[in-house]
This record gives sequence, C-alpha cells and structure tokens, in this order.
Amino acid sequence: MTRSSTIDFGRKKQGELFGSGPLRPANIIRNKFPTYKNGSNGIFIKLADAPEMPSLKEAVAKETTDLLDRCQRLSVRELTMKFEKGFNTATLLSNEAKWRHAALLERDILLKNLKSVLESLRGRVGGKNKDEIEESLSMVDILGVELSKREDELLQQKTEITKIAATLKLASKDAKRIVDEERANAQLEIESAKAAVQKIQLALQEHENFYQRTGKQDVDELKEEVQEARRVKMLHCPSKAMEIENEIQVLRDQLAEKSSDSLHLLKELELHRSYEENDMPLYELKGLETLGSMLRIVVQDCAHVDFSNSSIQWFRIQPEGSKKEIISGATKPVYAPEPHDVGRYIQAEIKFGGQISIAKTSGPIDPAAGLVDYVEALVRNPETDYNVVILQVNGIAQAADSVHVLSIGRLRMRLAKEKAVVAKEFYSSSMQLCGVRGGGDAAPQAIFWQPRKDLSFVLAFETTRERNSALMLARRFAIDCNIILTGPGDKTPW
Repeated sequence: MTRSSTIDFGRKKQGELFGSGPLRPANIIRNKFPTYKNGSNGIFIKLADAPEMPSLKEAVAKETTDLLDRCQRLSVRELTMKFEKGFNTATLLSNEAKWRHAALLERDILLKNLKSVLESLRGRVGGKNKDEIEESLSMVDILGVELSKREDELLQQKTEITKIAATLKLASKDAKRIVDEERANAQLEIESAKAAVQKIQLALQEHENFYQRTGKQDVDELKEEVQEARRVKMLHCPSKAMEIENEIQVLRDQLAEKSSDSLHLLKELELHRSYEENDMPLYELKGLETLGSMLRIVVQDCAHVDFSNSSIQWFRIQPEGSKKEIISGATKPVYAPEPHDVGRYIQAEIKFGGQISIAKTSGPIDPAAGLVDYVEALVRNPETDYNVVILQVNGIAQAADSVHVLSIGRLRMRLAKEKAVVAKEFYSSSMQLCGVRGGGDAAPQAIFWQPRKDLSFVLAFETTRERNSALMLARRFAIDCNIILTGPGDKTPW
C-alpha cells in the first residue's frame, strides 16, 4: 500500500506539474526537447530527437549571400526592397530567438521543479523505484547541461543576428538615400528636358512664322532666276559650244594636213639623197610610223620589184647617233613595230645584185595613244588574262579555231584552254618574248613567245592594243624579277 500510494503521489505531482500552473506554455515547443512519460513501473524520461532544421546562422548567411550575389543585377528600387525584406527577416529571426530564449527559461524552471519532485520522491521510495528515480535524476542533469549548451548557442546566434540586422538596417538606409538621390537627379533631368523641348518648340514656331512670311517670296525669286538661267543657257551655251567644237575640228584637220605634207617632204628628201648616191631603185617605207601599224617596203616609182632574189634586214637606229641594232628574224618586206621600237628609227636594208638600198622612217616610232596609262592600270593587278589564238607551235602552223587564255602574272606566264594547261613557266633567262618578225597580215596583233628552249608559240591577240600591252606588261613584271625579255638574237643592255 505504501508503494502504491507513493507511486500515486508521484503521478499526481507529475500531472500537476504538466497540467497546471505557469509551466503550461512550455508544451508549445515540447517536440524539440526530451518528453516525459509515465511507465507501468514508475516515472522515466525518454529523450526524443529533434527534427533536423537549419540553424538561424545558416539561414541568415544564406539570405545574405543571395542578396550579395544578386545586388549587382538589381536596380536601386529592387535593391531597397531586398534590403527591407532582409531586415524584416532578421527581425523575425530575432523575435523567434527571443521566444526560444523565453521557452528555455520556462524549461529551466520546469527542470528545477522536476528535479525537486524527484529528490523528494527519492527519500520516500526504495528498492527498484529508487534506482529508477536516481536514473531519472541523472538524465535530468544531462538534460540541463544540453539546455545550457543550447542556450549558449542561442545567445551567440542572437548576437550575430543583431549584427546582421544592424548591417541590413544601415544598408536599407543607404539604399533609400541612393533612391532619393536618383529620383532627385531624374526629376532634374526631366525638368531640363522639358525646358529644352519648350525652347525647340518656340524655335520651330518662330521658324514656321518666318518661313510663312518670307518663303513664298523666296520661292518666286528662285523660280524667276531658274527660268532666266534656262533661257540664257538655251540662247548662248549651245552656240558657243558648237563654235568651239568647229574651231577644234578645223585645227585638227589643218594639223593632220601639215603633218602629212611634212612627212611627204621628208621622205622625198631622203629618197633624193639616196638617188644621188647610187643608181639603185629608190625604196621607201609605207605605213603609219606609230606603234600598232604595219611598215611595208615599196618602190618610189611604183615599179614592180621581185624581193625573192633580194635579202632584207630590218634595224633599229638610235635617234642620236648612227648606231644600228639588228632586229633578228625581221627579213620580210613587211614589219610590225613593237614597244621596243618606240622612240627609235626603223631602217630596212635591201641587198640586190651585190648592192644595198636603204629605206628609213622619217622620224622615230610614236607610241600608241593611251597605251602607257593602260599598262600602268594593269600593273596594279596581280594577273591579267588575254584571249589568244595559237598560230604556230615550234614553227608548225596550227588551225586558228581554238581560243586560249594567256595569263600574265607578276612571277610567271601561263597559257591554258579552260582547265587544260598548255604552258606555264616562271620568268627566266631562257624565256623569250617579242613581236612577230616574220611578216604576215596578223603581225601587228601577234607575238612570239618561247617559255623554254624546247617550246615556242606564235600567239594572235584580238587587237593591236592588247598585243602591245601584253608585251609591255610581261617585260615590266620580268624586270621586277631581274629578267629582261627580248626576242631571238637581241642584245640585252645588261
């Protein structure tokens, strides 16, 4: 009976402690601390594991890191809202810490009361129940130590939260200040823009008023001036232009006539001198003495002469002095000057019956008009293509029915038909290039090209201009490579 009453008294005390009095609010957070239950054999304590929840320090640190990471991408207004949100969060966390501190205080009171009850029961019971009460007292002590540790952690977290809250509060104030400054600056800019717009509107209005007053008058004056200018142009400009053109044409005709007369007199004088020196038939050169023409040997008195029994050789003569340069291969009654002949006299020597007759140009060979400028323009290109026809290969005549492309580049020349390459050689001392010297109607448009010693071509161009420009261009590129391109048997100046 004594044992039963003691146990009933213990149960009653425990029910009173947990059911009434100032200890009731502690039941609100009892799931986070050890719980107390009545067993069949007496009172015992069971420690319950608290659910895993992030600490206040981790939550605040995570929120702060998130704010710091995103502050660079937020506007001032959004940044202010974030700071205010963080400040409110810190305030809530601080309040929660206060509530937990209050709960800890209440639990301390509960533990003290429980310990006093167990100590009073320890003196009244014995045996096995006394051992259980001893065990309960030790567990209460352990619980007190755990609560003290948690109280220290809460105090430390409370201090850190207070610091973070102060920092966030200061940052919120700074953000508000920045927002106010930006808002004031924006307001000033808006006012300035409004003032500028008003000035522009006033200026436009004044301009429109001025244009309305003077625009109509200016337009009428401009119309009158345009009409007067048109009338003057129609009355005077065409007649003046026609008069100038007529005068230029007359001067051109007179100049051509004087040039023809002068050339005819020079030829007659040269022939007269030759006639006085010997009794051979008098020969002269017929044709324009310019690049791109054809020079032909004719007899002065138009008598028929058979050149099959005579030998002919063409020479270049320097304008100063009488030094002659033989044109190798030029042994026909006709000869087409090439760019090397420009600025030099051309002379033909006809040997017949042991006697020699001479036919010479009246002046140096003139260059073709605009050829030099045309070649200078082509030099800027890395490569220039010409359409040509192969007349001879190694001296053998070919069918002139196939068009090839001759490419003249800075380092080499290439002859090809579509994708098939006929010849491709770099500039070298074995390469030869000159105008055709064997006569024929196509001589002014043809060249002789020997890319290497075992291969030679006679190529015909579409025009004399293309033929002469190709010769000049190839020789120009070869000189850049320290190579001089000449014809067979020609002497180089180096």
